[in-house]
Amino acid sequence: MPDSPRSPELPEDPEQALEALHQATDRCRECPIGEHATQSVFGEGPVRATVMVVGEQPGDQEDLQGRPFVGPAGRLLDKAVEDLGWLRERLYVTNAVKHFKFELRGKRRMHKTPAQREVAACLHWLESEIAQVRPQALIALGATASRALLGRPVAVMRERGHWHTDARGLPVLVTLHPSALLRGDPEQREAAYEQWLKDLSGANEYLAPRKRSRQKR
Repeated sequence: MPDSPRSPELPEDPEQALEALHQATDRCRECPIGEHATQSVFGEGPVRATVMVVGEQPGDQEDLQGRPFVGPAGRLLDKAVEDLGWLRERLYVTNAVKHFKFELRGKRRMHKTPAQREVAACLHWLESEIAQVRPQALIALGATASRALLGRPVAVMRERGHWHTDARGLPVLVTLHPSALLRGDPEQREAAYEQWLKDLSGANEYLAPRKRSRQKR
């Protein structure tokens, strides 16, 4: 039978617990995706990060490197973080699905959207991450992440830039996945990026650097 370590015993220390969860996702075969991926790609960032950013699934580069958001979409997210003036160390980034789902076209591995049953099979890993990191708010990038966090289908284009509340009572900001911008019309990309920044700026109350107050002389 496939190894499906749904509830590994976790250390009390949250950093050690996250590492144990990471190792468990590497062995997970609760859905078929893990059989073909190079490795699982777990979340990355500080314990007690203020905000957790949740994407869909690892891409080709993430699968090979074992780190989230290191491909083109990740570089666009990094640019947005810099442009918004956010402190990167206050973010924890992860995905709703921990393995890369793809189809081969020649020698290229092309991204394939995970099925809902695959997202559902992976949900407990995401919930365990949230329980260990304990963020103050969540940012859902795209429809897969939004549905995983909110437990319902989400029309991202209609609900983008708006806050919702998940079953834990945590605020969830919905917006597009950066890969959607990269796939869009190049002539519209700059305007799309500015709109995306506007969406993300809704999290400024959690992430914008605090202005230093002037010392009284």
